[in-house]
Amino acid sequence: MTFAGDDPRDAWMMEAMLAQGTIFRRVLAFVVDGLIVLVITKALAVGFFLFGVLTFGLGFPLLGLLPFVAPAYNWLSLVSPLAATPGQALFGLAVRDAEDLGPPGPLAALVWTIGFYASLALSGVPLLLALFNARHRTAHDMLSGLVVVRARALTGWLGRWNMPPGGMPPA
Repeated sequence: MTFAGDDPRDAWMMEAMLAQGTIFRRVLAFVVDGLIVLVITKALAVGFFLFGVLTFGLGFPLLGLLPFVAPAYNWLSLVSPLAATPGQALFGLAVRDAEDLGPPGPLAALVWTIGFYASLALSGVPLLLALFNARHRTAHDMLSGLVVVRARALTGWLGRWNMPPGGMPPA
């Protein structure tokens, strides 16, 4: 029985299975996450506005927190045990460390989130990088050291990336 790493073809198959179909799923996940953020932001805006009225204007500065809802949503989703936004999880994606496929750390998730919004501010051009590399990584993926993969591909024999050399899979 061979495992990933024993044969160069296994590494290529692993890469292909992890990245297969991620671009389209990422686009759909972005739409779903955008709708979720919109609902959260609208609810907070109404709540902050009513609080501002009830406090005779003292609560209105809370409306200044609304631009931070979307980045906080992304960052908190990535550092959660799910390691994906709800939209990404819905479409079977997970954000992982590019080196060992472990969950992202808080700092890497923060760099990923800031890079994502910087990419959007640059008209989305850095996102097009995903079309030109085998792992379909965008600029913010590369800067943060993360990769978006199919969560289902992490199970089974592909999930043994952390097995010690020469180790046997669990029975």
